[in-house]
Amino acid sequence: MEERRDIEQDLADSLKRLALTIPFEKITIRQITDGAGVIRVTFYNHFKDKYDLLEWIIQTEILTPVGILLNNHMYRDALILIFSNLQKEKDFYTHVVNLEGQNSFQDIVRNSIRKLLLELFTVQALHSAEKHPWLTSDYLAAYYAESMTFVVINWIKNGMTISAEEVSTIYEYIARRSMWDVLEELR
Repeated sequence: MEERRDIEQDLADSLKRLALTIPFEKITIRQITDGAGVIRVTFYNHFKDKYDLLEWIIQTEILTPVGILLNNHMYRDALILIFSNLQKEKDFYTHVVNLEGQNSFQDIVRNSIRKLLLELFTVQALHSAEKHPWLTSDYLAAYYAESMTFVVINWIKNGMTISAEEVSTIYEYIARRSMWDVLEELR
């Protein structure tokens, strides 16, 4: 299992290096494998395409590390860790954030966050199913993934000029209030 993780990480590191100098859309599998020191077949044994590899990077390096924090109700710490990990790879994310089309960066981020939240909400939503049958785990995960993705994408596109702690505070402020609460506070 460790060897598999090493190969996947080598491929991820190669993609991250390439993305700093080549537009993501123009990066080839051959370039990724050459940079990782493996053959093309090895790539396809691990990933279906470079977008799948990008999703693996986001999932493995950004979202998986926060799982234990979320399970222990350390939500603010989880947010700070997400933004801190993104900031550590600022150059890479600044280059891939504008990836558009069928496999856009925004879609990959949203789907990755939705999967993480779906796991979190599945346990919690069981208690609300009787009270609000429309309030499903999937509905909640999709809603909050959309808002979190909006904040992440805009933060990256604006150059990550504010700290991980500050952007976490901004997201926490938005997430804890309804639209009506915010309107009242702005008056």
